[in-house]
Amino acid sequence: MAGSVPVVAGALSTAVFAASTMPMILKAIRTRDLSSYSGGNLILSNAGNLLYAVYVLSLPLGPAWALYGFNLSVSVTMLALWLRYRAALQVSAPGEGLPRPLQDVEATSTRILLEA
Repeated sequence: MAGSVPVVAGALSTAVFAASTMPMILKAIRTRDLSSYSGGNLILSNAGNLLYAVYVLSLPLGPAWALYGFNLSVSVTMLALWLRYRAALQVSAPGEGLPRPLQDVEATSTRILLEA
């Protein structure tokens, strides 16, 4: 019985972490606005995950593997999205208009100015 308490705690912590992280990922995918994310932080997160693999791979299969797998997939996904959307912002030509997130900011700014 005592051996199962850490496994249950690990499983619950994995579920809580996944539930708390999914809205962030879904919003980033939906809005394509990752301007609030630090590229340095995303790179360090991925580097840390690669180093952490040495430890996790030495453990028996269990909740730690699930949490690590989820954390790794989140950090890789967020870095890829950050790089992709950052490149899209830099590539858009002046005649093509603003990328979607900037259009929303511009429309909101204009609406606020007109209402004032």
